[in-house]
Amino acid sequence: METTSTREVYANAWMTVREDGIVRQDGSSGLYGVIDKPDYALVVPLDEGRLHLVEQYRYPLGRRRWEFPQGTAPDRQDVDPAELATRELREETGLIADDVTLLGSLDVAPGMSSQRGRAYLATGLVHGPHEREPEEQDMRAAWFSRSEFEAMVRDGEITDAQSIAAYTLLLLRERTM
Repeated sequence: METTSTREVYANAWMTVREDGIVRQDGSSGLYGVIDKPDYALVVPLDEGRLHLVEQYRYPLGRRRWEFPQGTAPDRQDVDPAELATRELREETGLIADDVTLLGSLDVAPGMSSQRGRAYLATGLVHGPHEREPEEQDMRAAWFSRSEFEAMVRDGEITDAQSIAAYTLLLLRERTM
C-alpha cells in the first residue's frame, strides 16, 4: 500500500487525526483515517500476589473503568517507555517501584490508530503520595487478588483491552520462568 497524500484534520495536545490517500496493491485508490497518539506505558503493580488497579471515568465510554495505571507523556512528547511507566505509576497510585521489567508491546487499535504501548511489571513497591493530573481528580486506586481481578474480567467489570492483554503477558512471563 502506498500513501499518495496526507492532511491533518484535527489536533490537540493528546492526539492528531489525519486523512491519508492511498493506492492499494491492485492499483485502486482509497482513503484511510488515522488517529496518531504518542506511545503509552502501562504498569502492572504486583505485590505479594496482589494487583494494584485504578478506577476512573472514561469520557468516550461515559463510564467508570478499572484498569492498570497507564498513560502517555503530556503534549505528545517522546519519553523513554520505562521512565514513562515509573512516572505513570507514581502519578496515578503514589507507588514507587524498586524494579520495572518489560512484559511486552501492545498495539491499541491498529486498524485506526498508530498508537503503541509497552506493558511493564512493577515490583518492590513503596507507597507514597500520588500526583494525579486534573483529569484524574476522581480516580480511585485499590489492591485486588488475582482471583478478584480474573472475576472482574469475567464479569465485565474490567474491559480495558490493554489491561487484560498486559495480564496475559504477565501470565506468559511467569509460565516461562
